[in-house]
Amino acid sequence: MSVRTRPPSTSGGYPTRQGARARKSARRHAWRAAVEGYLLIAPSLAGFVIFLLAPLLGVALVSLFDWNLMGDPEFVGLRNYTEMAGDSEFWRSLRNTVYYVVLNIPAQTVLALLLALALNRRMRGRNLFRVIYVLPWMAMPVALGIVWTWVFDPEYGAINKMLGVFGIDGPDWLTDSGWAMPVVASVNIWQYTGYTMLFLLAGLQSIPVSLYEAANVDGSGPVRTFFQITLPLLRPSLFFVLVTNTIGSFQMFDTVYVMTQGGPGGATDTLTFHIYQQGFQLFRSGYAAAMAMALFALILLVTAAQFLYFRKRTIYDFS
Repeated sequence: MSVRTRPPSTSGGYPTRQGARARKSARRHAWRAAVEGYLLIAPSLAGFVIFLLAPLLGVALVSLFDWNLMGDPEFVGLRNYTEMAGDSEFWRSLRNTVYYVVLNIPAQTVLALLLALALNRRMRGRNLFRVIYVLPWMAMPVALGIVWTWVFDPEYGAINKMLGVFGIDGPDWLTDSGWAMPVVASVNIWQYTGYTMLFLLAGLQSIPVSLYEAANVDGSGPVRTFFQITLPLLRPSLFFVLVTNTIGSFQMFDTVYVMTQGGPGGATDTLTFHIYQQGFQLFRSGYAAAMAMALFALILLVTAAQFLYFRKRTIYDFS
């Protein structure tokens, strides 16, 4: 006569007590890992909340009030936004900002790429040239603005002096509405091209040399090699510099403040400078906050468009 014994009840392949201990240990391990992860990201998270999220929410809140920074704020709802929509000076400053970005980003990117391609070759003194091209980025924008104001002075500036040697009468660069914004853009192009070049040079050096050797064996010319190998594999670096430089260009303030003060006739009155005027000269902080939120929305839209464009066109090389 055989005796049948009932098998112990199991949970997840373990007896009841062992399964409970295993689940408890797994929960403890997961909780400990979560705590360690949050502790590791805490400094960055605190910086994000304190220096980005909290100010952004504060500006959004101030935009709903009429406040001169001294008296009691008066809640006006969306009135600042409706006023902004009908403000011709706001739209002019927005057009000037977009015009500056269009002048700055393509020229800066193309020049930086050409410099990176040149300095990626084996040549004598290339490290010295790399340092020289980056030096303008290390200087203070306000100091550079003062120096370039002297350089573009219509009577005593070096630019018009050089043009005079060739019998050319140079214009009043910073007081001519047609030349003022290109001059401001050229100063920033000169200052930041070397900085942009560093990222593109790093991207070029990450491309495997074996790909160029294979292209050379296949008889590919330099132009075809650039468009079929260099440019596709350089897109991650291009994506980074285009996004960051575009954001910085939309926020450009210091060069305009030093060189033109938004003139002549509002020709260089960018959105950030207009926000500064409304907030700290006319003490309309609520209206300035509303324009700041509009600028934030514009930058967010342009950045999202860049992400969508590069998302399926970027090749990441991990070799």
